[in-house]
Amino acid sequence: MDVAFVAEQKVLFMYKYIRDAWKNPDESYVRELMWQRAPKWKKEKAVQRIERPTRLDRARSLGYRAKKGFVVVRTRVRRGGRRKTRRFNGRKPKRMGVNKITQAKSIQRIAEERVAKKYPNMEVLNSYWVWSTGKHKYYEVILVDPNSPSIINDKKINWICSKKHTNRALRGLTSAGNKGRGIKSKGKGSEQARRRKI
Repeated sequence: MDVAFVAEQKVLFMYKYIRDAWKNPDESYVRELMWQRAPKWKKEKAVQRIERPTRLDRARSLGYRAKKGFVVVRTRVRRGGRRKTRRFNGRKPKRMGVNKITQAKSIQRIAEERVAKKYPNMEVLNSYWVWSTGKHKYYEVILVDPNSPSIINDKKINWICSKKHTNRALRGLTSAGNKGRGIKSKGKGSEQARRRKI
């Protein structure tokens, strides 16, 4: 049997175990691991560049490769809706406009946009959830450098070098952006989703 084939199968099995562990993080080793890491993450910057992905299987499924031109950034975003102050003038409590005031954008999409603004020379490929605390959500965002020779010469990823993919995250072209814009839904009720200009 080919040695390279056996090694490839072992890697695939490893990814499977990682994926199964992250499906139910409270019931696997992930919970204890993240309880140790989350306090350290809280002391770091809101947008922190990291050496390697926390969830290797998820990152690779979204297009990450361990080569020049790829960067992974962990970002922290607060949870919940808008924090609006309660009005002092007279009106019914339901007309105060305090509770249930939420943004149309998801928190994941907000995280991608903040990272895109922090790294203007790179394009957001995709992102994935890492952890949640009572106050924050943590996402890891995969960035690609469209000017890197290793990216330009790679046929699998050089589509991102095209000008029509400039500022993808800010225009809602990532997976989270498409979901928020209704692009992933088809059929009745989503007739107008694709007519909006980006």
